[in-house]
Amino acid sequence: MSATPKNLPQAGPTLRATGYQSGFANEFATEALPGALPVGQNSPQKCPYGLYAEQISGTAFTAPRHANRRSWLYRIRPAAMHGSFAPLPHARFHNDFGHGPVTPEQLRWNPLPIPETPTDFLDGLFTMAGNGGPEAHSGIAIHLYAANRDMDGRYFYDADGELLIVPQQGRLHIATELGVLEVEPQQIAVIPRGVRFTVSLPDGAARGYVCENFGALLKLPDLGPIGSNGLANPRDFQTPQAAFEDREGAFTLVAKFQGALWQADIGHSPLDVVAWHGNYAPYRYDLRRFNTIGSISYDHPDPSIFLVLHSPSDTPGTSNMDFVIFPPRWLVAQHTFRPPWFHRNVASEFMGLVHGAYDAKAEGFVPGGSSLHNCMTGHGPDAATFEKASNADLSRPDVITDTMAFMFESRHVIRPTAQALAAPQRQRDYVRCWQGLRKHFDPTRR
Repeated sequence: MSATPKNLPQAGPTLRATGYQSGFANEFATEALPGALPVGQNSPQKCPYGLYAEQISGTAFTAPRHANRRSWLYRIRPAAMHGSFAPLPHARFHNDFGHGPVTPEQLRWNPLPIPETPTDFLDGLFTMAGNGGPEAHSGIAIHLYAANRDMDGRYFYDADGELLIVPQQGRLHIATELGVLEVEPQQIAVIPRGVRFTVSLPDGAARGYVCENFGALLKLPDLGPIGSNGLANPRDFQTPQAAFEDREGAFTLVAKFQGALWQADIGHSPLDVVAWHGNYAPYRYDLRRFNTIGSISYDHPDPSIFLVLHSPSDTPGTSNMDFVIFPPRWLVAQHTFRPPWFHRNVASEFMGLVHGAYDAKAEGFVPGGSSLHNCMTGHGPDAATFEKASNADLSRPDVITDTMAFMFESRHVIRPTAQALAAPQRQRDYVRCWQGLRKHFDPTRR
């Protein structure tokens, strides 16, 4: 099944054959030139068009077939062709989550401002928090980005983890080795570990969120008693068709490896894959296609009912990372406090708001903003939301529209970085949003 978006912009003067294939983690085969894919074998003695065969593996060779992720690429030059790597200092984008005490306080930030000086996607990354690290293939890093220029002549790959990109403002044109992803706010993109890409900004400026997943690859959750349908449907995930750049020049290849950035000169575009087949590829998903499921009797279901993707851990039922959304939906539960209730979790939660308002906060949590509630830190609706929901007319449904919030949730404590704690965007009076909760207890009245 194929879906081709309209008016897909070109990434460069020599980029060819753009489009999408639908499905999640299926085996795809796509070529930008007819006959570029070898027939019947992966690595013939001589590939069509004088191409080089190269495999990229995202899992161990011997992983079970259902979990194995790899793709064969047929490219103009092998990925090994580039200059020597040298360190690239980047003070704001890193995996330094500190080793000292972590505050249990609730934390919240205003949006990252759009830069005043020319800043591309890579330079615009700002690390907020994280845990674990790439050396153990466990944990996550959470970054924000704010940019106002294209990655002109720069290409990037992350050897430490796959990147889940959540745009909040402005579209991203992500040209990868395996094709082009055009994503807008309320869509997401996932770039696998090691895949090279560059980002341009069709709207001139962009802002959003990135989760760098060091653990097991993101996958769709099992549905259990929900059955065979619901939540995110596999057919709505789109993988790009083959596209390539055949150009030479003085370019830069940037790598993230073991938490540090490295750069090397490269004399050609690394986006030169003419054909590929496999199931290790970038993809996009439109969050507005999520099939929301909720209670139609009483009580508010756990947020796991809104799970889009997750990175499993070695403990069944416990994720290295969950990606959960709070989309438009109907609330009809009776005799029930309908917004998210007050709670403390063993898991840690980092939230962001893409669009609209979040139903558990009356003010202060705005699109582009973020919050962090760590393990066993109490949180929930603010005072104004509690009073409103406690006195709402439950005979009528509450239709939540024009919103899209999300959460990165982890089994590990999410450690805020020093720069996030010191950032001018941090709301240092956030805890006051609960101080207006009044005492209602009366032992004489049920």
